[in-house]
Amino acid sequence: MSPKRKPEPYNGFEQGPIRPPNEAYSLLIRLTRNCPWNRCAFCPVYKGKKFSLRPLEHLKQDIDTVHKYVMRLWRLADESGQVNPVELRKAMGNVDDGESQAFHAALHWFAGGLKSVFIQDANSLIMKPADLVEILKYMKERFYWVERVTSYARSRTIARIKDEDMKAFREAGLTRIHIGLESGSDNVLKMINKGVTKADHIKAGLKVKNAGIELSEYVMPGLGGKSLSEEHALETADALNQINPHFIRLRTLAIPNRVELYKEYQEGRFEKCTDVMVAKEILLFLENLDSITSVLKSDHILNLFQDVEGTFPRDRDMMIGKVKAFLEMEPEKQCVYQVGRRLGIFSGLGDMEDSHRMAKAEKTCGELQITPRNVNEIADELMKRFI
Repeated sequence: MSPKRKPEPYNGFEQGPIRPPNEAYSLLIRLTRNCPWNRCAFCPVYKGKKFSLRPLEHLKQDIDTVHKYVMRLWRLADESGQVNPVELRKAMGNVDDGESQAFHAALHWFAGGLKSVFIQDANSLIMKPADLVEILKYMKERFYWVERVTSYARSRTIARIKDEDMKAFREAGLTRIHIGLESGSDNVLKMINKGVTKADHIKAGLKVKNAGIELSEYVMPGLGGKSLSEEHALETADALNQINPHFIRLRTLAIPNRVELYKEYQEGRFEKCTDVMVAKEILLFLENLDSITSVLKSDHILNLFQDVEGTFPRDRDMMIGKVKAFLEMEPEKQCVYQVGRRLGIFSGLGDMEDSHRMAKAEKTCGELQITPRNVNEIADELMKRFI
């Protein structure tokens, strides 16, 4: 007989390294550690780290500890929901040993309005369905006021989950799932070692929607490189036309030195698209999204156009128009916009009408001798700062 494994000791409240930008004010509850797939060529997160499931009793202890501090903060708050700084300092001084991280998570959540919870890490739906339902119900019981509970998940995992289990997740309190679709092209998905097919993405997306759970699909402009750019745009649009998710979120490709794709890029086997090429790809993508009612979000600093957002079909022409406006600019003006965007001076093309911002971007280009010839190399380096 093999020796009985010792139970894992509880080492206190845990939080994982990432969450979607729109979950900035959510409470992060870590159900699983790291990513069970962890082979995507573009992803720098979780590398060298082992996936594991956290024991249910540890999860409940995390929830209970945060609940304790939220209750303390609530008791200290005035009618407007604010806590007097003096009382807050006292509360910080009365945190129980080893619970500092849980207190600060509760404080951050309290300041953000206590409306949403995001469960971590990369694919918590890989848990046994009964265990996930138990934890979702426990959170619902302890945090009865919460309006939204969301999670990342892989399409391959969801495609294997029974429909009745998906509905049980929704009934237990799971309201939204974020899926990294990245691309609808099987060739691109194979190239980046995504471990999933276009058919898997479509099956999973429809399964989430049929369960009554909101669906947010992430698309990565530029992921096909120069050779697969057109296919990437067309096949991704086709997949999303079949799914019609509640949200489509853009996350433009960047290639930090520590990812597998960087070696391919460095050795010339992957040719990265320039910003202008990515803009053409996004335009083709938008033009081929048809008969959907999704909300397009561009809520990430890596995106060239943070203001290309809207609801289909109502805002489709407006979004297309913004991308076309960039493509119709002279190269020198495109260069100024690229630099201004990558430095956070601009969030969208409309900011170029602000004379102060425009002058700042032009001054930077002049001082650093940035021209249409070298702007893409500089933009690439600037993008790496945000990964």
